[in-house]
Amino acid sequence: MTEKALTNNKAITGLALGILSIIIPLLGLVCAIAGIFYYRSSSREIKVKGEAGINIAIAGFVCSILGLIIQFFYILALLAYYLTTTLT
Repeated sequence: MTEKALTNNKAITGLALGILSIIIPLLGLVCAIAGIFYYRSSSREIKVKGEAGINIAIAGFVCSILGLIIQFFYILALLAYYLTTTLT
C-alpha cells in the first residue's frame, strides 16, 4: 500500500490569496504580495519535506502575479480619473 503525500497548506493559502487578489479591488494588492510570499515559502517546504502541491503553489503564484498587474492598472486608472477630474 502506498502512502499519499499530504498537500502543503501554504500552497493552498497562496492559491486562495492569488484568486482573491484578482477579485478584490485595492485590497487585492496586499493579497497578491502575500500570495507571492506564500508561494516562495511553500515551494521551499515542498522541496524539503517532499509534500505534494507544487502545481497548486505555481497556480497561486501565477494568480498573484496576474492580480498584482490588475491592481497596478486599477490604481493607475483611479489616479488618472482623479487627476483629470480635479484639474478641470
